[in-house]
Amino acid sequence: MNPMTLFKLFFKPTAGWEALIASQPSMHRLFLLHVIPFALIPSVMIYIAGTKQTLMFFDLLPGNKLVLVSLILFLVQLVVVPVMATILRQLAEVADSHPSYKQAFILAAVAPTPLWMAPVFLIVPDMLVNIAVTTLAMMAAAGFIYFGIPTVFKIKEQGHVYLLFGAILVAGVVAWGFLMVCTLVVWGSVQNLQFAVGPVGG
Repeated sequence: MNPMTLFKLFFKPTAGWEALIASQPSMHRLFLLHVIPFALIPSVMIYIAGTKQTLMFFDLLPGNKLVLVSLILFLVQLVVVPVMATILRQLAEVADSHPSYKQAFILAAVAPTPLWMAPVFLIVPDMLVNIAVTTLAMMAAAGFIYFGIPTVFKIKEQGHVYLLFGAILVAGVVAWGFLMVCTLVVWGSVQNLQFAVGPVGG
């Protein structure tokens, strides 16, 4: 994605979405040049936070185990985007809209961008700072969705926009919760693996 378009999405969201749609991005290009690089940020930052022992519980795993957790988190994020696109396409029916899979994919790929960027602040060893940044990122992602719906899905009726916005927010919260649960499950599994293998190596 053009950096100027990303800037507009944050500060002039309607103009940003219009510029993005006008550029006619292909799904493959958007996935390779936007989703993959931005989805790397949380995984890389978790690894850095763990190796630097800067925040919370990230220092509980040794480097090699932390790499595994980060890699699995990255792969799960990549899977969630196309799955969310399918869900968004189905949800659009509540607003009497029938978007193509490409339209749904564009929204699903771009809306999480603020949440992908927020983990950069894991380098700051302060829980309150990270909570504040995550909260702002969630609000920004909600804004991306709200302003993206009428432009990407071509919905003109404001009531339908509100209805679909609410449905997508619920689906987004569920997806975010699923991602967190997956991360915790993987984290716990890797910790158990560490404890099981440790005595043998000793």
